[in-house]
Amino acid sequence: MPSEDRTAPAPGDGEKTLSPGDEIELVAGEVAHGGWCVARLAGAGRGEQAEPGGVGPVVFIRHTLPGERVRARITEVTARFARADAIQILTPAAGRVEPPCPYAHPGGCGGCDWQHASLPTQRELKAAVVAQQLRRISGIERAVTVEALPGDHPGDPGPGLGWRTRVTFAVRPDGQAGLRAHRSHDVVEIDDCLIAHPRIRDLGVTRRRWPRARSVEAVTGTGGPERAVIVTGGRPAHLNELPAEAVLGRSRGRTTVYRGRPYVSEQAAGRSWRVSAPGFWQVHPAVADVLVTAVLAALDPQPGDRALDLYCGAGLFTGALAAAVGPDGAVTGVESDRVAVRDARRNLRDTPWATVHQGDAGQVLACQQAGSPAARLTVLDPPRTGVARDVIDYLTGPAAEIAGPRRIAYVSCDPATLARDLGLLVAGGWRLEELRAFDAFPMTHHVECLATLAGG
Repeated sequence: MPSEDRTAPAPGDGEKTLSPGDEIELVAGEVAHGGWCVARLAGAGRGEQAEPGGVGPVVFIRHTLPGERVRARITEVTARFARADAIQILTPAAGRVEPPCPYAHPGGCGGCDWQHASLPTQRELKAAVVAQQLRRISGIERAVTVEALPGDHPGDPGPGLGWRTRVTFAVRPDGQAGLRAHRSHDVVEIDDCLIAHPRIRDLGVTRRRWPRARSVEAVTGTGGPERAVIVTGGRPAHLNELPAEAVLGRSRGRTTVYRGRPYVSEQAAGRSWRVSAPGFWQVHPAVADVLVTAVLAALDPQPGDRALDLYCGAGLFTGALAAAVGPDGAVTGVESDRVAVRDARRNLRDTPWATVHQGDAGQVLACQQAGSPAARLTVLDPPRTGVARDVIDYLTGPAAEIAGPRRIAYVSCDPATLARDLGLLVAGGWRLEELRAFDAFPMTHHVECLATLAGG
């Protein structure tokens, strides 16, 4: 039945209900975390309008900007809210641009949330989300500015594109690789991904068939010629045709090297780092250097200082801190991933006063308490789930107290868990001194933040 013939109401208004496929005119309100804008239905029915200041149920809309009047198609309805895609822009916002990627549209690839916004507008939206999460979750009022990274300023060649050095492609049952639609397991067939690094695009993953594979991850480093393709599932028949320097397979948590060396080289902080191909490294080529500089400025490490680097990965911040505190100081890194620990220990061989422990951060801290002086400086760089509660308890408890000023540099890629953890740290006696945000993921809703806290 055509959507114009449906009743298109507000869920829970006692009279009508929305259904997926219904179309309704909306005015987008404020931005929300995740690449959405928000409107409220004030008992709106078919052909009626929903205003951002309404009092009815919430509709989260994609492919729009705050202030735009749009025709939206409902994609999902729950007991508390609905989701929708803007399918026609009736009154565009000043920051709207034509998406550079032909797959950035309703029903297309779900990887990029803001290709329809100019880069300055994207950063304004991300800043609003960070400030919003801080205010709503932790009660912290803070003005936020999202900083552009080198190469992504308006006027730069290809600003906001060609930055992603790690891309995971999903594979359909017929072996076709592509990218997933938003909130879906459907694989969208694509010719090219414009935010992928040129060395990723040159691998031609989507131009080959991958029978029996579930996913194909393409990786390139910034500090050397190495590229890797990691296949989860069936071994590729065209192994020798792949232009990657390394080809690996993954199954049941184990990695098999089919060809080449299973690592890539990265360049940051004035030196090279070896990172296992399946391991973690920042995906924007400029962000590692930017974050190292920002973390060192936040902590101001001095020769002889003691420092902690929790969730240390391949040792980027551990190594930078070790160079700053010198052999009279000490840096302790903690990482749960076995492969990352191996990389970190190799990368830090020249600084024996920097040690890396494998294990859960809270448990390692508990074991280290007895007989170990507390560190004055701490780096936190957790996954999206944020800092574990026992680590927060350690940092706000007597075990971490030392004479003199203490400092924390908290690096986060999730504003919600950052806000939650900052609220706990501030309640535990720390003071939020500075918050910076970096546009490390252009065209997407993601943003990298660095919070500096002071205590003691």
